[in-house]
Amino acid sequence: MQREAEQEQIKNNDEPIIRVSSLVKRFDEVEALSGIDFEVRRGELFGFLGPNGAGKTTTINILTGLARPDTGSIQIAGIDCSKNPKAAQHLMGIVADESNLYPELTGFENLCFCGALYGMSRRDREERARQLLERFTLADAANRRFAGYSRGMKRKLAIAAGIIHEPSILFLDEPTTGIDVASARQIRQLIAKMNEAGTTVFLTTHYIEEAERLCGRIAFIVSGKIVRIDSVKDLMQPIQGRHKMMFSLSGSARELENEFSETFEELVVEATAADQLQVTSPQPLSIGPLVRFFEEHGLEVTEAKKVRPSLEDIFVRVTGIEAAAMKREKEKAGKRK
Repeated sequence: MQREAEQEQIKNNDEPIIRVSSLVKRFDEVEALSGIDFEVRRGELFGFLGPNGAGKTTTINILTGLARPDTGSIQIAGIDCSKNPKAAQHLMGIVADESNLYPELTGFENLCFCGALYGMSRRDREERARQLLERFTLADAANRRFAGYSRGMKRKLAIAAGIIHEPSILFLDEPTTGIDVASARQIRQLIAKMNEAGTTVFLTTHYIEEAERLCGRIAFIVSGKIVRIDSVKDLMQPIQGRHKMMFSLSGSARELENEFSETFEELVVEATAADQLQVTSPQPLSIGPLVRFFEEHGLEVTEAKKVRPSLEDIFVRVTGIEAAAMKREKEKAGKRK
């Protein structure tokens, strides 16, 4: 009853559910977090986006009581966690980037064990475990050992374990890294549905398209510093109304970059590869003059396609980090686990 009353009080409170101020964390000579500040609103899906080593996992570990900050203050659901990092853990669901479930137990047994850790009665935890296994399409694997699950199945069960006690806040650290496309899509759908049902979600990710698709607001973190926090809509505002096309050519594109800019002064051009030019315009592009320009310079256009403006453009502009390189780096790390 006390827990239900606490949950209801959280729902009816307009204050941010997470408030972080001047958070600093050092590991020897390395400053992993350099005085970061942010708030997470109740019921929102908040994204923490940055490259490997930016401070995402350190932040989530501090918020969930798994690590202590050197300085700074943390409030979660009105509870001051600065002196007692674990004071609000009963309100949280935590899904780390590495599973902490038991390989020798079945999926059902793992969920029931997690429910017992949160003080759920046997009847309640078994009923909730069956519901979650069905919801996460794992019912057929309920009695199989966790060790025999695929990587995608393991990640889904880990999320199910994190929400077995119906927490107010769900912390997800890189939930789709290193899993197959179908499982990643299903996990994103599950995350969106949990958020729609009222769960506040704090999501760390290096997948820009994942953050753009799921999150209402996003913080960009680089080298322990938050460089931008805003809604996806406002982040995208500077590139709304722009028109972009990618031209693949039969020869070297880089040699034409300067001459192209002089000929079409109103357009922004960038050689994205040896044989590719990306053209951006504030107005709809007429490709006829562009194709003729390439032909006059002895190049054939092998492909011309529209490119949708994306959050990646903003991320690269704000951080200077190429999204593709960030993605490759993290995926390599995921394969080593």
